[in-house]
Amino acid sequence: MSSSDRLLFNRQTSVHQALGGGLFADVILWRHTNVTMGIFIVTLASWMMFERSDYTFLSYVSNVLLLLLLILFLWAKSAQILNRPTPPIPYLQLSEETTNEAAALIREQINRVLSVSHDIALGKDPKMFVKVAAYLFIISTIGNLTDFRTLCYTSVFVALIVPVSYERYEEHVDSVLVKGNLKLKELYIRFDEECVKKVRKWILEKNKLS
Repeated sequence: MSSSDRLLFNRQTSVHQALGGGLFADVILWRHTNVTMGIFIVTLASWMMFERSDYTFLSYVSNVLLLLLLILFLWAKSAQILNRPTPPIPYLQLSEETTNEAAALIREQINRVLSVSHDIALGKDPKMFVKVAAYLFIISTIGNLTDFRTLCYTSVFVALIVPVSYERYEEHVDSVLVKGNLKLKELYIRFDEECVKKVRKWILEKNKLS
């Protein structure tokens, strides 16, 4: 098996390019060590703070926003009284073009999900049915093992550890995953022949008799 055949997801680019090739990829792959380490430390510290204290994420964000608004309000009022410059707060506003682009992107993704769901419900895409069922089973299993907050923190840690580890041991990991993928395809073909086709044939025969 050649090195190109072992590339994960049949990609022809590096891990950095697959992640977008910009600042996001640099941070994920620890090209900016200080920034990545800062995110890692802040995430770990916030997780420990929420786990050890009675604060929830919503109450913490509300208190921070309340404190920020109070400081800015008092700053603005004192600036008016003392004839000082007001807080340098930029005027933020979403443009109509940005809003339309975001709405179009959301609509496209929702329509894609609805189309896939329609095909699965009508039995047109057995492969996608198996994939979706597997993903939902994994999500359900993870949900039973942990809460949403811990899952979010764990996802950040995984995003900061897995890609850089994969980039370092890329060839070995690709080789193992491709072999595993071939095994799964063989199992799916066997399942399709022994179960799915028999059920489909039974349904067609039943429809003919009715």
